[in-house]
Amino acid sequence: MFRELSILDRSRTREGHPPARALRDTVELARAADRLGYHRFWVSEHHSVPGVAGSAPTVLAAAVAGATGRIRVGTGGVMLPNHQPLVVAEQFGVLESLFPGRIDMGLGRSVGFTGGIRRALGRDTADADWFEEQLAELLGWIDGTQRAHPEVHARPAEGLRIPAYVLATGEGAGIAARAGLPLVVGDLRARGRITEIIEGYRAAFRPSAWGAEPYVVVSGTVAVAATEEEARRILVPEAWSLAYSRTRGSFPPLRPAEEIEALAMTAKERELYEGALAGHVHGSEEQVAAELERVAEATRADELLVTTSTYDRTALLDSFGRLARLAGIAPGPGAGAGEAGGVDGAVTVDGAVWAGEAAGAAGALN
Repeated sequence: MFRELSILDRSRTREGHPPARALRDTVELARAADRLGYHRFWVSEHHSVPGVAGSAPTVLAAAVAGATGRIRVGTGGVMLPNHQPLVVAEQFGVLESLFPGRIDMGLGRSVGFTGGIRRALGRDTADADWFEEQLAELLGWIDGTQRAHPEVHARPAEGLRIPAYVLATGEGAGIAARAGLPLVVGDLRARGRITEIIEGYRAAFRPSAWGAEPYVVVSGTVAVAATEEEARRILVPEAWSLAYSRTRGSFPPLRPAEEIEALAMTAKERELYEGALAGHVHGSEEQVAAELERVAEATRADELLVTTSTYDRTALLDSFGRLARLAGIAPGPGAGAGEAGGVDGAVTVDGAVWAGEAAGAAGALN
């Protein structure tokens, strides 16, 4: 199995619930993950996506860190081409100063996915080509080695130890290797492809002040339930949302599984929907444990970053609880809730009880 088990949440909106609810639900999910023993909880950056409320990851990370007490908190990720590296350094410097030793800086190279969004951000697709240079500048602001602006300092970030991670596939993995940084790569449906990417990353890795050896995080959807069919139903809302976006050009809020299963889909919609359901790790605890062992053996990854998203909040929490137990990280019966403050509400880690306004989702990497 993997050395560490973590969660990435995109604050997926749900039909009938406002975006504000999704953001509050992200904080609640983080509190549950903290109690369940997960290693990290990351949030993401998406702009002008109807089904995603997470547009300001460092702001949301602050709320998550303030509501939890142990778990590491970070971004999966900040899309560096959308920002000035100095500002990103300052933001993470503030986070690390407020929550020392708990902040991760996950960085991606995507830009807005439509021309209108890119224009609104003042960016273009070509800006992603400068990611490696932006990354070097950002790291320089933090470790004090940048020389392009000798009279400028990223306060309070300069001199702090803020772990950096690169979310990438293809050439992005080479950037992570050359920078000596950990690599986050997904998704689990393309096992052969991600294994090749990981092998290339390890072969090209250059030790740096940021990392002495390669570190690999694989990401993907994992759904665990009492039966394989129940686990599959957890996947249904996100699968339909993806199929919908491919046929209509808009990524919608999640709908209940029973509504989707009753839809009369066109042949094309059915094909896309079934394709979106295929290949994810799902099933009973025994089935998922066996499949994750195969993934771990094939990739030799150090960590699994789970990106599951669904409409049914109870089923989602139950899935994360079952996954934590099969991985051996969940606290035993009677474990205390810890000293985390923040959003009101109570969670029991034994799977079914979820008190408070907890709803939201996890999603795929940018």
